[in-house]
Amino acid sequence: MTHARILDIATYLPTAQVTNADLEARHPGWSGKKIERKVGIASRHVAAPDETAADMATEAAKTLLSRHDAADVDFLLFCTQTPDYLLPTSACMIQNRLGLSTRCGALDFNLGCSGFVYGLSLAKGLIASGQAKRVLLLTAETYTKHLHPKDASNQAIFGDGATATLIEATDAETDGLGTFVFGTDGAGSNQLIVPNGGARHLERVFNADGEQPGHNDNYLRMRGPEVFDFTLETIPPLVAESFAANNISPDEVDWVVFHQANEFMLKSLLDRIEIGSAKFYMNMRETGNTVSSTIPIALCDLWNQGEIAPGKKVLVIGFGVGLSWAGTLLTF
Repeated sequence: MTHARILDIATYLPTAQVTNADLEARHPGWSGKKIERKVGIASRHVAAPDETAADMATEAAKTLLSRHDAADVDFLLFCTQTPDYLLPTSACMIQNRLGLSTRCGALDFNLGCSGFVYGLSLAKGLIASGQAKRVLLLTAETYTKHLHPKDASNQAIFGDGATATLIEATDAETDGLGTFVFGTDGAGSNQLIVPNGGARHLERVFNADGEQPGHNDNYLRMRGPEVFDFTLETIPPLVAESFAANNISPDEVDWVVFHQANEFMLKSLLDRIEIGSAKFYMNMRETGNTVSSTIPIALCDLWNQGEIAPGKKVLVIGFGVGLSWAGTLLTF
């Protein structure tokens, strides 16, 4: 039976950075040190005004493909909630920019914080069904473009970033991408939302002077307490189900990587699950919450530190906007 494994990962972070000191200057009375202690974020990368998620994903992919043969890629998956256009799909443009074969499949999928795990499942399905041998999975978000200038809370959390992951078919006895566990609760879809700009509310609203009024529906709205409650209720059972589905105990994994939402949330989850803090990886201090890119950025960091090597096992758990969640076991 053909299995799938992660062959390589690369990341791209925009040049510009916004520090907590920068946010203090923008928002008088706002304490950067207090927020850093709570959410564990000191700085975040921000896309340039003319830089899009597709641009960032392309750069991550170029870095990755500098180490591999682009001709071997036969499917491209692009996870983003900030596409360049309503149509065409950004994945088609990226295929052309990267010079991938015209026989390469390419599609976007709109999913946020759980998107990387869902993307791994899609890649596994393409490989297991014989439709692809090498899948390029890209993630990229520019959430900062959807934050109101006066929204200090969300500016403190979100950053921009992109990743590229190469997944390949393998005849190894161990499946590098384990059994997946999924969940969805669309009743909470309004807890993290940009109300305007889609087909439901296509127009963007301005006041009589042509200026955008404060905190309106043109920008991201997050109901923080509700999202926090959802996470504490949903994720501990997801972790237990993911361990059970992959027939493995917490003692047998080398690392556990959650979506890097914020440090307060992750530490609250750590108190509720049977995983030692030494295996629980957090790395959002200099990047913030990059949505679909947080897990692969963390994996890449572990890889570069020599903490991921052949035989290592990593449980990955994604959760957030949707509401959506997913988990699986990676074996390297």
